[in-house]
Amino acid sequence: MRKKVFMGIFVFLFALNVDVLYAGQIDYQSKFVPPGDKVLLILGQDTVAIDDYVKEIGIVPAGFTTYTSVYTAEGLYEPIDRGAGNLYAKYVIDKYPCTVLQIGLYMVSALDGVVTGDYDESIDEIGHFIKESKRPVYLRIGYEFDGDHNHYEPEKYIKAYRYIADRLRKNEVNNIAYVWHSFGHKMKMPVMNWYPGDEYVDWFAISFFSHKNRFIEDFVVLADEHKKPMMIAEATPAGIGVGYGRNAVKRYFEPFFKFVDEYGVKAVCYISCDWDSRPTYSDGSWKDGRVHANERVKEFWLNEIKKEKYLQSSPGLFKILGYESALSQ
Repeated sequence: MRKKVFMGIFVFLFALNVDVLYAGQIDYQSKFVPPGDKVLLILGQDTVAIDDYVKEIGIVPAGFTTYTSVYTAEGLYEPIDRGAGNLYAKYVIDKYPCTVLQIGLYMVSALDGVVTGDYDESIDEIGHFIKESKRPVYLRIGYEFDGDHNHYEPEKYIKAYRYIADRLRKNEVNNIAYVWHSFGHKMKMPVMNWYPGDEYVDWFAISFFSHKNRFIEDFVVLADEHKKPMMIAEATPAGIGVGYGRNAVKRYFEPFFKFVDEYGVKAVCYISCDWDSRPTYSDGSWKDGRVHANERVKEFWLNEIKKEKYLQSSPGLFKILGYESALSQ
């Protein structure tokens, strides 16, 4: 368990050799993990949100988030906007060369078709894009797998996940870290029912839309047990927004960064988006999540991400993440 605890009883448990680990003490065997206490800062998710963030914050983060699907591999080589913002991965990697890419792979209602080969062409195109990108890529296969909104049956999900990973490996797409991304809330079934296996997972990940809960804490423990680094794969102050800066900092951003610190999270992927301006999310429930849209939030954000632990874009970023050695594996 990564959380730093100072109560005497827990100190006593340490002495009894209970399996509790602090951040930085786990020997990760996964791809593209920042060393020591370093944390990857990744920003999403559409081209407008990305460009606005870089312009207003003045810092290019370590990477960016985008999405595609097993159906048509859309949004990689050509732009697409289905109501949630313009997705265009090629534009992003061309404009920001010294950055990693995090891709959410949508496959709702496609599990059967994946394992019967119906989407091989799309999977191969996704693999070609990743390989051609010449950078570390974090691939979330069937992200938020345990969310009711995705209705993934565990056994079918595992088979589809493994099929995609096996096909990409067969095609020698070696610059991928495979991310197993939970919705981050307690569901009807145990989360491990969806687990593809240690040999198929490089990272554990959760979504962080409001605040931590008991499930997230337990999920971190599972990550430690399997010696996998933790990623916050999607984060935004849903239902809170940044309109009232003091409130946003207290209710969302302080708990968010505290969670990263206490639990040794190795990558955070924040979605800095004005959700209300996107047709898909225009019901007003998601609100404005742009960190630069409120001065108090912006100041707090900059104070945090300028800390030495947070990795931003740099010519040496890929070396820090072990990119070259991963290609030879």
